[in-house]
Amino acid sequence: MEYDVAIIGAGPAGLTAAIYAGRYGLRTVFFESMPSQLAVVPFIENYPGFEGSGYELLEKMKEQATKFAEHRFESVEELKKDGDIFVVKTDSGEYRVKAVIVATGGKHKELGVPGEKEFVGRGVSYCATCDGHFFRGKRVLVIGGGNTAVTDAVYLKEIGCDVTLVHRRDALRADRALQDELFKRNIPVIWNSVVERIEGSNRVERVVLLDRVKNEKFVVEADGVFIAVGIRPQTEIVVNLGVERDSKGYIKVDRRQATSVPGVFAAGDCCDNPLKQVVTACSDGAIAANSAFEYIMSKS
Repeated sequence: MEYDVAIIGAGPAGLTAAIYAGRYGLRTVFFESMPSQLAVVPFIENYPGFEGSGYELLEKMKEQATKFAEHRFESVEELKKDGDIFVVKTDSGEYRVKAVIVATGGKHKELGVPGEKEFVGRGVSYCATCDGHFFRGKRVLVIGGGNTAVTDAVYLKEIGCDVTLVHRRDALRADRALQDELFKRNIPVIWNSVVERIEGSNRVERVVLLDRVKNEKFVVEADGVFIAVGIRPQTEIVVNLGVERDSKGYIKVDRRQATSVPGVFAAGDCCDNPLKQVVTACSDGAIAANSAFEYIMSKS
């Protein structure tokens, strides 16, 4: 299948890029394999003209994007170059395009503790929106203290989980507005504690924590552990193309969202941008689409 531009990712950056690329008259396809983290944000009040849940905003964006671009629920497995054409290989087929916009966001960091890998899919998760419904009415721990952790805790509480937040410090790093959402729901926080190991037989049953102040270990019974200790950019897909990345794995882009490889652009949280917000991701996506359009026109 042939298109002008392929967009990898369906978060705010990718969806905005799809809208703009389609409006430029480009034959556009965008790929979605995992739900955007925006989907679990309980309330947004800093996106101009909108107040509501992240899921509502994302669905509005997606509905608008599908008016201008083709939406594919496929996982992109490989990007390669064939002359002046890019080949996008997914788990369902191949697409030949003139330009690529990478908007893959990030994926969650691991704790690196005993029991973590062993219980992935059996009580350990990195995606509350993906797996939260399996834990309705059950005891879960959310590990972390930033925006993602607090957002996950609020979401899990809202869908009926018995949730406790575990943070390694004595104060959260999350935005004040998100902290207010956490505390008004009376979600308990275990302060100054880190995970030592995750235990169980066939599934997660308990978590051993270390109180960093008292230097004492203690056990918390739990059916699930949601790990939200940070995100690393999900940019491995561009390695084969030789796209330049920084030491943390973020794609390096210029002010036009162009990467080191002509015809490849990047937008959103996979880039080395200083502010990672919905509004800035949308800006990245719009600029990337404009740059992709100009690149394609220059090759005509």
